Amino acid sequence: MQLAPFGSWKSPITADSIVADSIGLSSIVLDGTDVYWLESRPQEAGRSVIVRRNANGQIEDITPPDYNVRNRVHEYGGAAYTVVDGRVYFSNNSDNCLYIQDLRSADPKQVSQLTHDRTKRYADLTIDPHLNRLICVQQEHDSADFDPLNTIVSISLTPPHSVSTLVCGCDFYAAPRLSPDGTKLAWLSWNHPNLPWDGTNLQMATVSNGYISAPNSIAGGANETIFQPQWSSDDTLYFVSDRTGWGNLYAWRDGKVTPVYELAAEFSLPQWVFGMSTYALVGKHRIVCTYSQNGVWHLGIINTLSGHFTPLSVPYTDIASVRTVGNLLVCCAASTTQINEIIAIDLLTESREVLQRSNRVKIAPGYLSIPQSIEFPTTDGQTAYAFYYPPTNQDYQPLLGEKPPLLVKSHGGPTAAASNQLNLKTQYWTSRGFAVVDVNYGGSTGYGKAYQHRLDGQWGIVDVDDCTNAALYLVKQGWADGDRLAISGGSAGGYTTLAALTFGDTFKAGASYYGVSDLIALAKDTHKFESRYLDRLVAPDPDTSPIYRDRSPLYFTQQLSCPIIFFQGLEDKVVPPNQAEMMVDALKAKGITVEYVTFADEQHGFRQAANIKRALTDEFAFYARIFGFQPAA
Repeated sequence: MQLAPFGSWKSPITADSIVADSIGLSSIVLDGTDVYWLESRPQEAGRSVIVRRNANGQIEDITPPDYNVRNRVHEYGGAAYTVVDGRVYFSNNSDNCLYIQDLRSADPKQVSQLTHDRTKRYADLTIDPHLNRLICVQQEHDSADFDPLNTIVSISLTPPHSVSTLVCGCDFYAAPRLSPDGTKLAWLSWNHPNLPWDGTNLQMATVSNGYISAPNSIAGGANETIFQPQWSSDDTLYFVSDRTGWGNLYAWRDGKVTPVYELAAEFSLPQWVFGMSTYALVGKHRIVCTYSQNGVWHLGIINTLSGHFTPLSVPYTDIASVRTVGNLLVCCAASTTQINEIIAIDLLTESREVLQRSNRVKIAPGYLSIPQSIEFPTTDGQTAYAFYYPPTNQDYQPLLGEKPPLLVKSHGGPTAAASNQLNLKTQYWTSRGFAVVDVNYGGSTGYGKAYQHRLDGQWGIVDVDDCTNAALYLVKQGWADGDRLAISGGSAGGYTTLAALTFGDTFKAGASYYGVSDLIALAKDTHKFESRYLDRLVAPDPDTSPIYRDRSPLYFTQQLSCPIIFFQGLEDKVVPPNQAEMMVDALKAKGITVEYVTFADEQHGFRQAANIKRALTDEFAFYARIFGFQPAA
């Protein structure tokens, strides 16, 4: 072992190895014995491709090279495709139009266009086999000044592919789900100022001659969130509700809602994107489900007749996109030592098979930092949570008495959560001698509704306090150098980063990825989905409330005295570039060390390999200069 300062350790986990063979895995769809998923490929400029694994184990790309399977409904998209009986229906990112690809035809790469109006976007596609039509969420962008109109529509699969509005009148819709016999349609709706994790309505209507009638709200409300409605073959509608303070499973049958299984755990996720799935039906009376306790995901089976719960022993701590066919479960899964992968589990034998991995790079265990779940005291006697990663590299040990620099990670959302799954970007830091703490500050999901509501009216206060107190806790434990504390975050996490650097003096440097600096501008400039988000997080009226200005780092740059690096996509519609540019200009005028790295062809979040690599290496080099260590060659 070599003696060397923290931060200067040479690591096999390079930026090149992270992006060279990395792909994003999501959106599993099952069609008979064929398994489909979506791969987001940084090496192809972030293009998303549908991939199929057939019953013979053969894996192949389905999407032709000129198409990018993605939608931008609510800007974040999701559920951009479905597959039924060998026919693929998908949204193409470049023109927002829907396409059909018949894999049973003589030319399975042949694609036909279903819609042609580029001002309309589509998500959450469901096929109605009874009337040969597609049912989905439509978002219409008529002009730059027009608040997008959200509806549920049907699109005939018979030329000329007429479009009919089925449901309208609410600000937002999601999850249109048709009963197996085609006689009932269920869906989620919500209105401003709510977001889907604040409160949604689960509605149901009768379907007759293609139209719906007698819509009725069967669960949910302004303060009750409903997640993932799903029909069973016996006409029961299952869903997740947080009515007890935890997102648990319920069933609607015979006109009544009854609990399926009650547990102090979260069976739901914040619905940032369409099509998320934490449970699936196995026959008539079993549900396989994943649930989160203290930030860690588990897997189990519920018998809906007896209420008996059977845990499944799997080596994963993060599980998503749960789908079943027969006794086969397919999902995305990861652990503290295993990067995200598509797995298939035989529910009878519990045998597992890996179908695809998000990165095939081989890393020796001696270079991997295993996260520790920590609880720490924070403001007002509260407790907050985080995952702490110690610096780890089998080839090095630190100088005697030296404490490592600490990078505090503030997740986005802010209604989201940090995960403990193996993340090579985190390991990039720890294998070079940084400690990392990924904070689930008050407002994060996975710890119950009361914990999530800690952030109500307190964004810029609670999140900053919890990130700051996480750092101070680790310094007190002797696990971090109090003079070399940095904080980094993207989007809402970028705001927390900027607020922590502006309104406190704990951190000595920071990195903002497409972060918010002006809450007033954000409230006026952001897209429809989040345009009233700050009503709950900050205050109802940005035009009159002084809180917006008081918590905006942009107006208090005179309090800043530490270096910051900014990363920004110039096509970002969620947090526009002017949020970073105003801050950069103010810091330059004050003479504070600041760097501004822009990417002309990126939106909210970076998808291209070269840009991901540059952001990672530039941030590391920035801290090396500030904290005074020499990075390894």
